Amino acid sequence: METIIGIRCKDCVIIATDRVNAFSIIMVKNDMNKIYQLNDNLVMAVNGEPGDTVQFAEYISKNIQLYKMRHGYDLSPMASTTYVQRNLANYLRSRTPYHVNLMMAGYDTQMKKPHLSFIDYLATTVEVPFGAHGYGSFFTMGILDRVYKPDCTADDAMEMLKQCITEIQRRLVINQPVFQVCKVDVNGIEHLDDIVVNPDKVLNSELKLQKPTVQPMIH
Repeated sequence: METIIGIRCKDCVIIATDRVNAFSIIMVKNDMNKIYQLNDNLVMAVNGEPGDTVQFAEYISKNIQLYKMRHGYDLSPMASTTYVQRNLANYLRSRTPYHVNLMMAGYDTQMKKPHLSFIDYLATTVEVPFGAHGYGSFFTMGILDRVYKPDCTADDAMEMLKQCITEIQRRLVINQPVFQVCKVDVNGIEHLDDIVVNPDKVLNSELKLQKPTVQPMIH
């Protein structure tokens, strides 16, 4: 019942996640942080089982920071993605697998280009121009496939993102009213304002204008 959306632009990456933390049909909280900073130019968005997501994300972030302390430099986004994939695959073959889906968004300062990788709970990894995880991906992938352009700017990506989130609110029965947004470019990581969608503005206007009719009971 979660959603991750990532869009790679010509000079940055925009990534967004919903803020809902749910247990079965119960909403536990609606201000959950699902984007974890791994270094100055790399973030990881995670969804899946609530306990697994936090534990795996903390494990990865601390070990990548430990690598920098030992060697004096950061892992590149691709190297970090490979590290995450290897750990996820190793745990998958153990008695304590992590059921998590991830997207890695970063900027490679050596290659001078943005990076976006898609990783699922089976450790399948692929570098993508755009991607999505969760129920929201059923509605967003078609939109992004139609409107995405490789040379898009950050403003273009934000418009695509808002279009995707609006479609999720219109089509998905699960409530995901707030999305956390993060931008990664050559200057580092920037947390943008949350995208909040008012359901009244995305529902069918004709339905809202209809007045309820009361039929008399006939005995």
